[in-house]
Amino acid sequence: MTRYSDFKLLIVDDHEANLYALRTLIQKHMDVDILEAASGHSALDIALSEPGIDLIILDVQMPEMDGFQTASMLKIRNKTRDIPIIFLTAAFKTHEFQQKGYAVGAVDYLLKPIDDNLLINKISTYFRLIEKERRLNQVLEEQVAKRTEELRQAKQYLENIIYTMGEALLVLTPQGTIRSVNHAACQMLDYREQDLIGMPIGDVFEEEEDHEAGAFMGTWLEALIRSGVLKSIGARFITKDQLRVPIQFTRTAMTDRDGKITDIICIAKDMSGYVRADRPDTMEDDKAIPERN
Repeated sequence: MTRYSDFKLLIVDDHEANLYALRTLIQKHMDVDILEAASGHSALDIALSEPGIDLIILDVQMPEMDGFQTASMLKIRNKTRDIPIIFLTAAFKTHEFQQKGYAVGAVDYLLKPIDDNLLINKISTYFRLIEKERRLNQVLEEQVAKRTEELRQAKQYLENIIYTMGEALLVLTPQGTIRSVNHAACQMLDYREQDLIGMPIGDVFEEEEDHEAGAFMGTWLEALIRSGVLKSIGARFITKDQLRVPIQFTRTAMTDRDGKITDIICIAKDMSGYVRADRPDTMEDDKAIPERN
């Protein structure tokens, strides 16, 4: 028979002889750690101060605070509310008594004089159930830990990709405020990440044919609502030193289940050093606007 050496049991009875008899019987069959209380008040104190109590065997007939009152007090406290309670009684044998016991939180009851085999079998049954619950909880904890680590690694992997990608990545609110940026965006714009977050996109961006900061946001939203993605366009980043960096700029909308735009994903490629064959007048136009080499 399993000895249950890693379990803790609290026995409660106001008669020392009954406590001795219970302790002797249980120790004959199990190596369980046994705690004793001679009153309801003492049982409460022990249950609240002693960690890891697995089962309580509680006498019903006790002075001052009887078993029903003790069980009720145990069940309203977070630390002790889930500890199973087996009632012992010599007097109350009616159906009403049983219902009252279950109502205050008992999981079972036994009649005095105690049937030794029945008591040991009931204790063993609840310990087996607790063992199964422990194993299940351990499996669940291991699965949660494994899944958490997988998600952490996936998040780290994506963060590494975003950090090391050569293109600038900016995430905007639907109103055009910068929500987040990657390392390349900070380098291209010569800003710190914390300085860019919360800044209007119009402060660091202009389209080639629209130098009015923020004037294009309405057009963006209308087009994004229709198609979800806007084709790459030629544009400029405006650095912290007001230099213009030529870029190819793509915008993609992220939407919720109702189709409402929640974020605008912007990707910019630095086009410094590239020569545009379709704009022979580019050199003339760019003389008026300082660009970063």
